[in-house]
Amino acid sequence: MTFHGGAKAWLKLLQAVLLCALAGEPAARALDAAALEDRYAALREPLAHSPFERPLHLESFEADGQLRGEIYAQIEQPYRLIAPPLRDVKHWCDILILHLNVKGCRASSEPTGDRLSLSIGRKFDQPLADAHQIDFLYEVMAVEPDYLAIQLTAPEGPLGTTGYLIALQAAPIDAERSFIHLSYAYEYGTAARLAMQGYLATAGRNKVGFTITGRTDDGRPIHIGGMRGVVERNVMRYYLAIEAYLGALSTPPAQRAEQRLNAWYTAVAAYPAQLHELERADYLNMKRKEIRRQQQSNATATED
Repeated sequence: MTFHGGAKAWLKLLQAVLLCALAGEPAARALDAAALEDRYAALREPLAHSPFERPLHLESFEADGQLRGEIYAQIEQPYRLIAPPLRDVKHWCDILILHLNVKGCRASSEPTGDRLSLSIGRKFDQPLADAHQIDFLYEVMAVEPDYLAIQLTAPEGPLGTTGYLIALQAAPIDAERSFIHLSYAYEYGTAARLAMQGYLATAGRNKVGFTITGRTDDGRPIHIGGMRGVVERNVMRYYLAIEAYLGALSTPPAQRAEQRLNAWYTAVAAYPAQLHELERADYLNMKRKEIRRQQQSNATATED
């Protein structure tokens, strides 16, 4: 379908988002196919003049121990080609492993549903035994000729974090372009807050997000820091992983992993103030090793 807007529909979307916020639920769950269409209509102008030098809009929220990052983006690929791989749980390990903190990923199908087990660690090579594991339930919420919605949920994460949600929606703009909405959210308690405050006061003291909160006397932007800066950096990393994965679909299968890795790093390098952590060679060497380890682990699990 071709997206179109409407003031009444947009008002309904705002009301739904507010209701979800009051109920403590991530706003992503308020966006059905019609609401996603209206969101695109509302963001058409911001997407066309995005400061990210790509048609992308980012938002973040923090309230009552909840953090949420949202990305809306237009991609130059047809929905008919991106929807099938995105709705298959097996492909999400190829996406998520691109994030430099994801040390390993395993997809499985169980009687209780499809699951993704992520090993989350540091920004350097480390054994899986030293990483934190997050077990996500993977659900396809809707799959239609013109709308896809999936979500990954996990009750617990590292350092006492809870209520993890990664939600993706996609719909066609026209025959050749698609609109994507990615939401990344979690809740944090006292232990996680104190740990993050310690990180932000030391190793992460110069880390910033993308939202501009003001200007210096000479006009330079002042970017948000703190917990919202953290969630903004991570939702962007996950989005760029999706973009890199989709961009490599036209590459011969044997070359796709290398194409994805280089595409992700190139995309991240466009935002050095927020996302630079490793040099390209260090990132590639680390990820090649992690991907080989992941493939070997998945092959062993299949044999068992």
